[in-house]
Amino acid sequence: MALRKRLAFAEKGENFLEFKREQLIFQVKKLYKDYLGYRKEFIAIYSKTLKKLYQTYKEMGKRNLTLISKLSKIQFTPTISIQYVKKIGIVVPEITYELKQEEKLPAYTFENTSHYIDDLNRNLKDFFQNIYRFSEIEDLMLKHALNFKKISRRINGLKNVIIPRLRSNIKQIKSILEEVDRESFVRLKKIKDLIIAE
Repeated sequence: MALRKRLAFAEKGENFLEFKREQLIFQVKKLYKDYLGYRKEFIAIYSKTLKKLYQTYKEMGKRNLTLISKLSKIQFTPTISIQYVKKIGIVVPEITYELKQEEKLPAYTFENTSHYIDDLNRNLKDFFQNIYRFSEIEDLMLKHALNFKKISRRINGLKNVIIPRLRSNIKQIKSILEEVDRESFVRLKKIKDLIIAE
């Protein structure tokens, strides 16, 4: 009786995990479209930023750009907060990024600097916004993939090991009980024949 309950429970667990796996596949398909969009946008901004950086290096030199970068570092204060939220049974980080600029004027003069530096500054702000959004969605995709793998492994374990073992145990016990029942029936018949013969 207990084995039958365990078998029923294992079959319900398998059905539930199948349902969960289907939901996960649906979520991954939906998320993959967003992932491709974010990835395309991220790569476009990344290449644009690198081009502007190269053009600025070319016009100003690495030393001057590094000096301006160090001076500009004083003006900006980045704040990042990470909160973990549970979605579909998966703990996902939600990143909030904000770049505060204390002074409105740049930390450099317009006389000896490249005209690309302002574009580079804007592109870098966009780049950082996109990098954290892209990392969020990439982490979510990775966690979904790992969760899918874990659920599939559990389903296979139930389907190929636990449920067949429980069924064979139930079958074995059933055959043993039937054998005992036949033996006791034969014994009772012999006893009845002995009683009738006397």
